[in-house]
Amino acid sequence: MPDRLKIALAQIDTHVGAIDRNLATLRRARAEAAALGADLVVTPEFSVAGYPPEDLVRKPAFVAACEAAIADLAADTADGGPAIVVGGPWQNGALLHNAAFLLEEGRIAARRAKHELPNYGVFDEKRVFDAGPPAGPVAFRGFRLGLMVCEDWWFPTVAETLSESGAELLLSINGSPYETGKQPQRISLAVARVVESGLPFVFLGQVCGQDELVFEGASFVLNADRTLAVQMPYFAESVTLTEWTRTEAGLVCTPQTLPPEPDRLSLLYRSLVLGLTDYVNKNGFPGVILGLSGGIDSALSAAVAVDALGPDRVRAFMLPSRYTSAHSLEDAAACAGMLGIACDTVPIGAATEAFEQSLAPVFAGRPPDITEENIQSRARGLILMAISNKLGHMLLTTGNKSEMSVGYATLYGDMCGGYSVLKDVYKTTVFELCRWRNAYQPEGGLGPAGPVMPERVITKPPSAELKDNQTDQDTLPPYDVLDAILEGLIEGEAAVDDLVAAGYDRATVLRVWRMLDRAEYKRRQAPPGVKITRRAFGRDRRYPITNGYTRIVS
Repeated sequence: MPDRLKIALAQIDTHVGAIDRNLATLRRARAEAAALGADLVVTPEFSVAGYPPEDLVRKPAFVAACEAAIADLAADTADGGPAIVVGGPWQNGALLHNAAFLLEEGRIAARRAKHELPNYGVFDEKRVFDAGPPAGPVAFRGFRLGLMVCEDWWFPTVAETLSESGAELLLSINGSPYETGKQPQRISLAVARVVESGLPFVFLGQVCGQDELVFEGASFVLNADRTLAVQMPYFAESVTLTEWTRTEAGLVCTPQTLPPEPDRLSLLYRSLVLGLTDYVNKNGFPGVILGLSGGIDSALSAAVAVDALGPDRVRAFMLPSRYTSAHSLEDAAACAGMLGIACDTVPIGAATEAFEQSLAPVFAGRPPDITEENIQSRARGLILMAISNKLGHMLLTTGNKSEMSVGYATLYGDMCGGYSVLKDVYKTTVFELCRWRNAYQPEGGLGPAGPVMPERVITKPPSAELKDNQTDQDTLPPYDVLDAILEGLIEGEAAVDDLVAAGYDRATVLRVWRMLDRAEYKRRQAPPGVKITRRAFGRDRRYPITNGYTRIVS
């Protein structure tokens, strides 16, 4: 019986629906693993098709194409090189499973269907897949490997079945999206499975952006004594060889040098960069444009765009009105210069005056109000969308989660765009990220090493500049208070009484709750954006627009 096993963990970037591209990626990973001397290479959940596939798997032709790709890859393994574990659909009679496949010696040697189907947050797997039964380990070259598919290891049932039926190792392939603080939760759950089963554990994730989701990789190995033996990088592809030895105590992974744990803001920033990079590149856009106002949100959006795509693929536009301050124009120009991006000025005065003149007969006798403010925002949106159409570059919208929460955004105005970099970033975090980016360059970032915006952009009071002497705090609580209340209402589903008991003013909490409730129709029409929190707007948080429930204290 052999006592040594070499497993290469392939933390790769997959592309949903791009089966041929994914097949080429899998072959490259296998070739790299072969060069390392691996016996087996393991790839992420649904790696043949990309994850999550959503309703693509409802198309029989798509499932058939995935099955053909798996068969082609299985044929490759007749060359005497490493076996490979891939993920994809398994049409098992009338049932369709999310499955792991072991490909070896020119054939599909084993299949294991996912048992635990997540149906919460961003996941709707019960909509498209059928659950498989908890199954025993697969035999591989004298070893018994406990293959698991993502959610299977978040609960004890599958691990218990594998342990009781003789598995020597829990090996999980995953499509587990990033959110703040998730890695410690993964480690904690992995420790629980190790303690329950007495077996070492491998978490293998993917690293890519897919619409609103970002997957950070961060694959790891825990030995049966609960020590962390291997930690793979965050937000970077990697094929890492792990070496296992069978001892009297069971399989043991040879420990590797562990990298330092990245700080929170570094991970947040890199998640935004990767999400935008893959959205733009995988959808075939030549680059992006955005409005650069001299404010903090557009400055951070521009910095993320440059780090994601490089300065040559980012173009900014200043769109001043009669209310735009001189310092905003100065700050926008300085920001563009520090990032090395082209920046043009397109005044909106003539456009807003034309709209106001056209509407004058209808508005006669009515004083100016928010209507005129929104006309300015919509004029900017129209101009930027026209530039996007003409140049073919995608327009980025620059609003943040705090604004979207309370409706502090204009439909068909500043909400115009194909992607929202800061959609799930609270305003207080925007400030933190700006200070972080001025001090550090993200790993792999394509932007400058030094500061990317003037200090004044961060320190001046935020303002939409849609009327004279306007600041955000004219109509909103201070952002530290607003964001704390919003996090309670959104992330924690807290009641008003809970937040009042925590020390917040009741009238302020009620006002924020009403703004949050009334803005649902706007959020439903917002572009996609990177998810970084537990409850991002979209599939994470689904409230009816027409909603008669008004009991706010419970």
